[in-house]
Amino acid sequence: MQHKTKSVRLGMLLVLCALALFSVTPALADQRAEAEKTFTMGEAVQRGLQANPQMAGIRAALRGAEFGERAAQAAFYPALTTNFGYSYVDEAVAQGDRGSWTANLNLSQPLFTGWRLLNTRQRAELAREQVQLELINRELALTLTIQEQFLELLRARENVRSARDSFIRLESQLRNAQAFFDVGLRPKFDVLQAEVDLAQAEQLLLISENAVATQNARLNTLLNLDLETPVTYVGELTYSPFAPRLQDSLDMAFSQRPDIAMALKAEEIADRDVDITASDLYPQVSADLDYYRRSTEEEIRGITTRPDSWWTTGVNVRWRAFDFNRTRHATDQARQNVLRLREETANLRLEVSFAVQSLHLNLNEAAARISVANKALEEAREGFRIAQARFQAQVGTNTEVLDAQARLTRSEADLTDAMADHQLAIARLFAATGEMNPGLEF
Repeated sequence: MQHKTKSVRLGMLLVLCALALFSVTPALADQRAEAEKTFTMGEAVQRGLQANPQMAGIRAALRGAEFGERAAQAAFYPALTTNFGYSYVDEAVAQGDRGSWTANLNLSQPLFTGWRLLNTRQRAELAREQVQLELINRELALTLTIQEQFLELLRARENVRSARDSFIRLESQLRNAQAFFDVGLRPKFDVLQAEVDLAQAEQLLLISENAVATQNARLNTLLNLDLETPVTYVGELTYSPFAPRLQDSLDMAFSQRPDIAMALKAEEIADRDVDITASDLYPQVSADLDYYRRSTEEEIRGITTRPDSWWTTGVNVRWRAFDFNRTRHATDQARQNVLRLREETANLRLEVSFAVQSLHLNLNEAAARISVANKALEEAREGFRIAQARFQAQVGTNTEVLDAQARLTRSEADLTDAMADHQLAIARLFAATGEMNPGLEF
């Protein structure tokens, strides 16, 4: 009997474990899928454009602008208004019923508003188009931000690799100096000098590793991922010759940049504002159909059933004849706003020209730096090899090895910076010309 009870308990325990396993399996699968996230630069940009909260915000603004356009269009159609009121007359002056209820239905169709409705609808359409351009502008800006942070991550990884190689070289040199000191061929100073340089290299390695972690966290934030989510960003710093013509870049910038198009839309909206403000100078004409019904207290109580209702229809004209030049001054103010926006657009074109030209200069400079840095790196490696060989042969000093190692580390850093700066210049040039290129493919 006791053996049977144990078997039953064991069976129940197995069932519970199976249920727990099935319930946890989806969560484990989700965690595994989350742990296997990998992004290239292009994939990271696409993820950011879909998930970043600022993009959701601008899309909401676009939907709002679309509703605003519909509201402006609806102003062309007739409006139905209802009024309901009660009035009471003092007994001293009342000759009949003292209290009465009045209901009114008004159907009003605007006929002419000094082109205010037309300009308002056109303004709403322009505002929607402007928000669409703002969406494209935000996409370009976010794309560039993700690309910049991605390239900074690749730079930080190269710096970690270089710092680790430097640490390994200095660690090897410390062992050599210690070995020579142990047999009395080198002074203690060489060992101490190697230990100091090794400690400094270890600090540089720690700083570089922290920079990688920081860049990973920054990219996770831009992609709307949890900071603790393990993500692998795949890529490496490479050099691909890229030398577009300056005039081609300028032409693309002036034709494609959304901020220039937004500035032109702002001018058009300001023109519509001038016409809307000036509409008060014209008569406002509308057709009205009214239905009235009046009920007295006696009718409500059923004492009398006398009907009291009527219809009216007609055309109403309202024209503000004199307002102390308020409308004229407001219209002049709106015209000055148009002039201001035109000057701002002209200044924006100048700034775009400078930005594109400066990025071309940066691109050429980075390409030249890469060539020089590659040559310097080859020479630094050869110099370090010779310094090590001379030290082993007892014809060179420990200081010469450490100096050669420092030059090699600086040369590696210079090449990394030049390659990162070259790709950054390419990414910024694409953004400056208004061209979306998530993966920097050309």
